[in-house]
Amino acid sequence: MNALASIRSVAVAPGFATRSLPEHVAALAEQSLQLEVHTWPKPGLVSHVDTGSHTDMDADTFLRSGSAIRPFFAELVEAGMRNGDMAELRRIGLRAEFAMLRATGGINTHRGAIFGMGLLCAAAGLRLAGHADAGISLGDAVAKRWARGIVDGPYLLYSHGQAAARDFGAGGARQQAASGFPCVYEVGLPALHNAFALAPGDAEAARVQAIFALIAVLEDTNLLHRGGLTGLQFAQQSAQSFLDRGGIGQPDWRRVARATHRAFVERRLSPGGAADLLAMSLFVEAFSASI
Repeated sequence: MNALASIRSVAVAPGFATRSLPEHVAALAEQSLQLEVHTWPKPGLVSHVDTGSHTDMDADTFLRSGSAIRPFFAELVEAGMRNGDMAELRRIGLRAEFAMLRATGGINTHRGAIFGMGLLCAAAGLRLAGHADAGISLGDAVAKRWARGIVDGPYLLYSHGQAAARDFGAGGARQQAASGFPCVYEVGLPALHNAFALAPGDAEAARVQAIFALIAVLEDTNLLHRGGLTGLQFAQQSAQSFLDRGGIGQPDWRRVARATHRAFVERRLSPGGAADLLAMSLFVEAFSASI
């Protein structure tokens, strides 16, 4: 048995005895996307409670999309195990986008997640196969192996995020990835960990705290597309105000979070980039705990 076959046959945790490592990692990725959807109040975003600032999608749209792209996350893990280059990862990602659009009737639910989560899945493959030091983060593995391919790769001509990045000079998802996803490691994960001290045992509250922390600092190209600089500044200031008042540690935090959510909806603001980074933070945490 070669090294790759040996790695893929290992059972990594109870309940995964019959699942290969790529399938296990892909399951963690889909689960993280599901947890993001099942988080509320979440300013302007689709959840299991309402559709936020969107009229063309709901929670079921996201769940169908997550199920459709899960096999491609496994393929990306396998590509990482082969030490594949960015061109190979991009081909898998494009097929994942086609599957997403087919599952949703043409609605873009997870293009950003396919890119960001997909790179983290590929980095997981790098580490599992020994192509990256087991002591470095998945984000650092992405930056070390694929940063140049990420920055130099082709741009989508009709991407709202790319247009916003061009018009407003924001770094966008591409810069986050090439830098090793600093918002995941410096904002999302610390917010999740610190939130458990504020609301012990309440995992959804921790996710709410993390999404507000991410919105407060991210130059979210989704917000720039929908609201311009004014919309981005409103979103960041609103999120920071929630955190400054104690976040989920304040007694009436759910009321305040709901009011912020309504304010975003009134302005049609949707921080989709922050939502992707929340899911990616959850994935990194789950991967670290299970491997």
